[in-house]
Amino acid sequence: MIAVAGNMGAGKSSLVEWLRQQFDMVPFFEPHDENPYLVDFYGDMGRWAYNSQLWFLIRRFQIHRTIDQRVEASRGQTAPIVQDRTIYEDAEIFAAHLHRAGHIDDRDWASYRDLYQTLKQELRPPDLMIYLRCPLPALVKRIKKRGRDFEKSVPRRYLASLERLYEDWYERYDSSPRLVVETDRLEYVERLFDRLELIRAIETHAGIAPRRP
Repeated sequence: MIAVAGNMGAGKSSLVEWLRQQFDMVPFFEPHDENPYLVDFYGDMGRWAYNSQLWFLIRRFQIHRTIDQRVEASRGQTAPIVQDRTIYEDAEIFAAHLHRAGHIDDRDWASYRDLYQTLKQELRPPDLMIYLRCPLPALVKRIKKRGRDFEKSVPRRYLASLERLYEDWYERYDSSPRLVVETDRLEYVERLFDRLELIRAIETHAGIAPRRP
């Protein structure tokens, strides 16, 4: 199992699709559009932050457990899996930002953290964590380009706060091997196959090689 982490607009879905094509990985995409609180959240973060983050935490746990069970049942015979965003990011970045910003109060935050720590203990860490790093100007440009209605009103300072939290989280993350991919160039997906570091990391930690043409 390989996990792909990164801020909004960093290019996670694009990398997941590239890995699917190049390595025959089975993708598990982020359940972003399934969240019934999301539109309300972007309209009023203070009112809907806890509900939205709790939904994401539980749904992400369910996805991660499905992946774990699939890997365990196959005894290494299943196709490799790639996950778009992780449960770690939900808690360590998005929920943490909302608490710091005052959108989740201390009482709800304590309950959320207890649940997160409990759920995390039940999960097998990924074999490789790929972190997509993307500067704020490129994030803003990509989010605007993809044109999701509920993202149009996302404040720049919100993205900046997430960016700082991502960097802090990545520095302390030690649950599995990790790799950074710089994604500020719009053509980074087309250039990925030339990145021997990425390919070798996938071969080493996932035990697979690129698909032959």
